[in-house]
Amino acid sequence: MSAVPEYTVRRAVSVPPMEPAWDAPEWSAADTIEVAHFRPESSEHRPRTFARLLYERTGIHGIFQVHDRFVRNVRTQYLDEVWKDSCVEFFAQPKEGRGYFNFEFNCGGAFLCRHIINPDRSTGKIKEYVSVPLELGRTILARSSLPVKTEPEITTPITWMLRFHIPFSLFEPFIGSFGDVADQEWKGNFYKCAEEVSHPHWAAWSPVDELNFHLPRCFGVIRFAPP
Repeated sequence: MSAVPEYTVRRAVSVPPMEPAWDAPEWSAADTIEVAHFRPESSEHRPRTFARLLYERTGIHGIFQVHDRFVRNVRTQYLDEVWKDSCVEFFAQPKEGRGYFNFEFNCGGAFLCRHIINPDRSTGKIKEYVSVPLELGRTILARSSLPVKTEPEITTPITWMLRFHIPFSLFEPFIGSFGDVADQEWKGNFYKCAEEVSHPHWAAWSPVDELNFHLPRCFGVIRFAPP
C-alpha cells in the first residue's frame, strides 16, 4: 500500500497578489505539488499541473499552473458544472467526521463550492450536500490568466494559471469554529480534469482508486506549518 501523500502549507511572509502570477516572489515561500496521478480512463492528453498553497490569519491562498492543450470552457456562473470544462479543483476536510468542501474552478475563473456531507454516489449522484450560498460564495476570490470563455477549444499548447483565495470564515457556518490553523492537520486533495473537451482527462495529487474525486478515503494530509 502506497504512503499517504502529505503537503505542508506555509504561513505567508507577505500576501501574494490576486493576479494569477505563478512567478510572483511571494509564492517562493510555498511548497509545490504536482497533480500527476491520471486515471486510466483519461485520453492520451496528460497536462502537467502544479499547485501551491499559503495561509495567513484570514484564509488560504492558492494557485494552479497548468501546461495544457485542448482547452475549453463555456460555463460562467457560480455553481455551474465547471468540472465539465478545463478545470482545477481543491478539496478540503478541516475536521474529521464533519464532511468536506469541494472548490472547483474552470480555466475562466468560474467556480462552485459545496459542503459534502455524505459522498456516497451509488445512485449516480452525491447523496447529501449543501451548496454554499451565493452570499458566502462571493467571499471566494478567483482569477484566471485566460478569458471568461474559451470557445472554440484551444488545440495548441498553452500554459494557464488559476489564483484563488478562500476565507476561513466560509467554513464556520457548516463545521463551527476551528481557531488558528497553525499546526492543524486537515485532509484533502488537488485535481485536474476536463470532461466536455476533445481529450478528456482526470488527475489527482493523492491517487483515487476509481473514477470518482469524491473519495475521502483517498485524501492526502494537508498540514499547516507554524509561523
